[in-house]
Amino acid sequence: MKNLVLSFLLTLATTHAYSQKSNFEKQYQERITKEVINGVYIPQDLAECFQELNKKTSEESRRKFKAMPEAEAATKLHFSLGRWIWYNWSLFEGSRLSVYLNKVGVHHPEDMAKLIIISYHRYLNKKPLEVKSLAEEIDAARQKANKK
Repeated sequence: MKNLVLSFLLTLATTHAYSQKSNFEKQYQERITKEVINGVYIPQDLAECFQELNKKTSEESRRKFKAMPEAEAATKLHFSLGRWIWYNWSLFEGSRLSVYLNKVGVHHPEDMAKLIIISYHRYLNKKPLEVKSLAEEIDAARQKANKK
């Protein structure tokens, strides 16, 4: 009898876990096609990220951001602008922007925000974006941190 109950509970737990995974996958597939999630427009690429950030920031804020050294901009804004980006553009849950950034070569949502921030800084300073090499650098740093 004990084995029967244990077997039933294990089957129930497995079925529930599978159902949750299937539900997440279904929601993810829906999210990655949407232009708007939770009332927020989701850019489809970096060019649209820059347009949206230009709309959402003041000229004074952009001027200060532009004047910062690139490395400082990336670290100083990680928990402010970076957090806004990963939360509002649904980088953890999945969005069309996260799919684009995965194709670029960045897979962790915090790294995605970092790539956007650095690229935006370069864009404002009229420097080459060098997205591929930036993505490789960010990914290598993530892998190194994961090994520690």
